[in-house]
Amino acid sequence: MSTSQLPLIAIYIHPNDFRELRRDIWNDEPVPATLTFHNKRFHIDISYRGSHIRKFKKKSYFISFYKPYFFHGAHELHLNAEYKDPSLMRNKLSLDFFTDLGVLSPSSQHVLLSMNGKHEGIYLQLESVDEFFLKKRNLPSGPIFYAIDDDANFSLIGSFDQKPKTVLDAGYERKLGTKEDHRYLEEFIYKLNTTTRHEYESVMSQILDVNKYLRWLAGVVCTQNFDGFVHNYALYRNPDSGLFEIIPWDFDATWGRDINGKEMHYDYVRIEGFNTLSARLLDIDRFRNMYYHIMKQTLDHPFTVEFMKPKIEKLYAQLRPNVFHDPYIKDRIEQFDKEPERICTFIEKRNAYLKRNLSSLL
Repeated sequence: MSTSQLPLIAIYIHPNDFRELRRDIWNDEPVPATLTFHNKRFHIDISYRGSHIRKFKKKSYFISFYKPYFFHGAHELHLNAEYKDPSLMRNKLSLDFFTDLGVLSPSSQHVLLSMNGKHEGIYLQLESVDEFFLKKRNLPSGPIFYAIDDDANFSLIGSFDQKPKTVLDAGYERKLGTKEDHRYLEEFIYKLNTTTRHEYESVMSQILDVNKYLRWLAGVVCTQNFDGFVHNYALYRNPDSGLFEIIPWDFDATWGRDINGKEMHYDYVRIEGFNTLSARLLDIDRFRNMYYHIMKQTLDHPFTVEFMKPKIEKLYAQLRPNVFHDPYIKDRIEQFDKEPERICTFIEKRNAYLKRNLSSLL
């Protein structure tokens, strides 16, 4: 199997700009560069991306295109190093899994990256959640808010200081829409917290796509992304329906490993998940019943070894020849080889654990 199976992205940054980029890993100001893909040249801006991942020796990047303005229908893309995931596939497996559950989810594919002629190894190319993400899916343009820190916890209390929030949209950054659109987000946060139990079903059904939220919840619970309940997501408000939908993001700490790549026990996250919104929705009989049926269907089909194993094996076969040539992970080939089986074992044990707990939802 040849290494050319994965597409190559070649980036060139002028040495002066490269020095500027590397001078401060926390600086979000991009530098100009050129990107070549399948012999086509693009002028781009490039910066580092992520929070704690910037400290790793294999960096992740955020790219925006300005000449030409589009790259395969996208204006921006993310190149994730997936450095702490020894399988390199957990993020992609998760995002594809959410798509299978009927949840809006970014598309992704593995690529090879070279930077100024130096081979940087395997990366996951991720679609940006923006107006073009909506356009590709024939969805109307509406506000998108990124959950950028743990204050996006669906609560009136801040995660960091445990004090009442001074602004209701704390923890979010607007990606699309206008300043006025923040009122929808503020109203959403306020109502999900203050509406009485008696009115909750009616009020939430008018501002949230509850079915899709519960599908997302099932996905986070199955893949066991501990951070995913208060972080690692975006909110999109569909202007036609007036309902918010939730979109997953950064799901590499899943399928039995945490953000540091350490093993996470299969029963670490309970079947109801966490966060204020989930707790309040599951306190309503109709919504709890809806979640029970979504979870049961998920455990019967997509979240099974039978369904996931061919996907895992296909990714493993694509990636393995390229691991040898990745300067950051080539010494970890033995661990990489064990990961498909480890992920399958996690699915088996997690599935059995969740099935044992299904009755608690009735």
